[in-house]
Amino acid sequence: MRSVPLASRVLVLNSGSSSVKYQLLDMRDSSRLANGLVERIGERSSRLKHTPLATGGESRERTGPIPDHDAALKAVAEELAKDGLGIDSPELAAIGHRVVHGGKHFTEPTVIDDAVLAEIERLIPVAPLHNPANLTGIRTATALRPDLPQVAVFDTAFHTTMPEAAARYAIDVETADAHRVRRYGFHGTSHAYVSRATAKLLGKAPEEVNVIVLHLGNGASASAVEKGRCVDTSMGLTPLEGLVMGTRSGDTDPAVIFHLARVGEMSIDEIDTLLNKKSGLVGLCGDNDMREIRRRIDEGDERAQLAFDIYIHRLKKYIGAYYAVLGHVDAVAFTAGVGENAAPVREAAVAGLDSLGLAVDDELNAVRGDEPRLISPAGARVAVAVVPTDEELEIATQTYALVKRH
Repeated sequence: MRSVPLASRVLVLNSGSSSVKYQLLDMRDSSRLANGLVERIGERSSRLKHTPLATGGESRERTGPIPDHDAALKAVAEELAKDGLGIDSPELAAIGHRVVHGGKHFTEPTVIDDAVLAEIERLIPVAPLHNPANLTGIRTATALRPDLPQVAVFDTAFHTTMPEAAARYAIDVETADAHRVRRYGFHGTSHAYVSRATAKLLGKAPEEVNVIVLHLGNGASASAVEKGRCVDTSMGLTPLEGLVMGTRSGDTDPAVIFHLARVGEMSIDEIDTLLNKKSGLVGLCGDNDMREIRRRIDEGDERAQLAFDIYIHRLKKYIGAYYAVLGHVDAVAFTAGVGENAAPVREAAVAGLDSLGLAVDDELNAVRGDEPRLISPAGARVAVAVVPTDEELEIATQTYALVKRH
């Protein structure tokens, strides 16, 4: 009996609380066939932007109320169908879903069944903003194509290789275990992709290098990757811990919460909003766009300068800490919106770290581009790299590999 070749396309869905990002890829050559974004779901001003990359056509937009994720995904299916790339195509091998929190249980991409859905649902208390939206996307996609494998790729999975010494908090063990309190880490698909791409840039296998990955976007995280495996990361039980971010505080004395509750008479919800949405760069200077902050600094704005200095100070602390954790570092890789585009951030982050073998070449650092590149001086002991992240490709790659195995 002649075997039937596996279909080659993977649709990647990233369902947020009020948005759906999507990409359709052909895994024969990892080419993009289409991508798009549905935003402001549930509002009267909903918007869908779709780009048919396979045909080189112009982007299309539609506006108007999109009441829920079910309607959003049906609208996405309609747009794909217009380009001959419909969700009902026999060329579609699987749908890969970004799921933010997989807890300790999910260590790799997983074909979704009722038990997997139940576990993702049980994790909602530690990811209340993300897992419910991820579940909605999965259920809607399953209804559209019940015959297709639906695969969950977890943000936390890459970090499950951390040793207990890094993953555990120093609190009562029974209490921690009862409430699943531990360091999980996030941005895992980005850290996995960038650490491997950095090794490739150095002409080595991932198992041959130690890399500090700095994922710097509105959300920001750092990881220490030893021979292809994460051994520490900055985000914790939730994405609030670690680096200074656009609107999140990052590391803060836990007693700040008690102080604000007792002295400031703030509720838990108010403190949650403060630390997650009104802190970080926006709390320090009123802006969370690094381009605007740098513009204000150039004009002599002291608040913007202080915000930048705090941001860099925290970043340097993590570079130093992860250097110590790894013992030997082959490369530091900057990625995501700020990491890929803000040359002053990269320069400031490694300034004064010459004794650790870290430096950037001013001319190389000033170059902008879409390809991975080195920005350290020739012969530097530790490579400093800019590696554009590609979480959608990583999700598609993991999804397709899983489907092929099964």
